[in-house]
Amino acid sequence: MRVGITGHRGLGEQTEKLVKGALLQALDDLEPTELCLVSCIADGPDAWAAEAALDLGGRIEVVIPAAQYRDSLPTTHHATYDRLLAAAVEVHETGMVESTEHAHMAGSEILVGLVDRLYAVWDGQPARGYGGTADVVDYARSMGVPVTVLWPDGASRD
Repeated sequence: MRVGITGHRGLGEQTEKLVKGALLQALDDLEPTELCLVSCIADGPDAWAAEAALDLGGRIEVVIPAAQYRDSLPTTHHATYDRLLAAAVEVHETGMVESTEHAHMAGSEILVGLVDRLYAVWDGQPARGYGGTADVVDYARSMGVPVTVLWPDGASRD
């Protein structure tokens, strides 16, 4: 079972705890030997889901939206990004250089094309910029990929 992850970045500590629990529960329902999580491994839900999949004995594949993607992430996340990238059994790239909204959406489109289901850490609100979580959810649904929204009670985006 290949599952993808998309979700809001910059979530607060309380929401982080709730989301990590929801991700672990969702992934724990899958057979570890068959679990392959596909992620862009950005800070937040992308990385949390990848870490949970590995902790449960699954595999991860990584989609890199752009050559400059890592540099666009917070420097505090670089070590986690590098560790998860090194753990990937396969890496997919868009071929784009600049880490723009269009590159991020292109990466998400590749991700959606690789998975049987998409987990979305999403508050149900419109995207705040092109390529945001809502856009990825809409794209997945338009491609017939089932979406499971994970937004635990008590979670907030701001």
